[in-house]
Amino acid sequence: MRTGRAVLLLLALFASTHAAAAAVVSIADARSQPVGTVVTVEGSVTVPSGDFASSTFDQGFGLQDATAGVYVSTSDNPNLNFNRRVRVTGEVADDGFGVLILRPASLADVETLPGASLVTSTPEATGAIGEATEGLLVEVTGTVTRPVGNDLPFGYSVFVDDGSGEVQIFIAASTGVNPFTIPFIAVGERITAVGQSGQFQTQFEVLPRFRGDLHVAVP
Repeated sequence: MRTGRAVLLLLALFASTHAAAAAVVSIADARSQPVGTVVTVEGSVTVPSGDFASSTFDQGFGLQDATAGVYVSTSDNPNLNFNRRVRVTGEVADDGFGVLILRPASLADVETLPGASLVTSTPEATGAIGEATEGLLVEVTGTVTRPVGNDLPFGYSVFVDDGSGEVQIFIAASTGVNPFTIPFIAVGERITAVGQSGQFQTQFEVLPRFRGDLHVAVP
């Protein structure tokens, strides 16, 4: 009798704990939790899975809701494209380079939801890219201040400044975009770049996802 009661109590405790872990919170709330906390969030894919593999060394993807954005790090590719609705349960973690990420235990913790939802980029000053924008899909416009940097096999660096402060546009080699072949990416030219706001050590950056994220600035 006591054994049966103990089993029931354990089952109830497990169910309660599981339900609490599965409760969906906003991405902003998830980002405010201590490293090591397990959270469940929902959002739309802003960076296709595997797009940044050459610089993140994983097959992860960008996710954003109405409150914030975050990079979700996965070892295997969940084959997620732009705007897919996804629910993720994972651990809040630091990627080792200064970026707060979400790390699911396995692809079983990445659930595709019905429908799709378009996320549009938020215009930001080049000098405003920092901790406050990390994980968000942003858009910056500025003058190219340095020659294109070759950081292969990881990617390429382009620096722009709109007068508020210089920021790096880091183009992961795995996107297939080569700025050396884009004529308007040259010192003195004004360009617009869309991408996920990120960080590498002390360098804040914007990471474009495909060729269309880079274009001549509209006068």
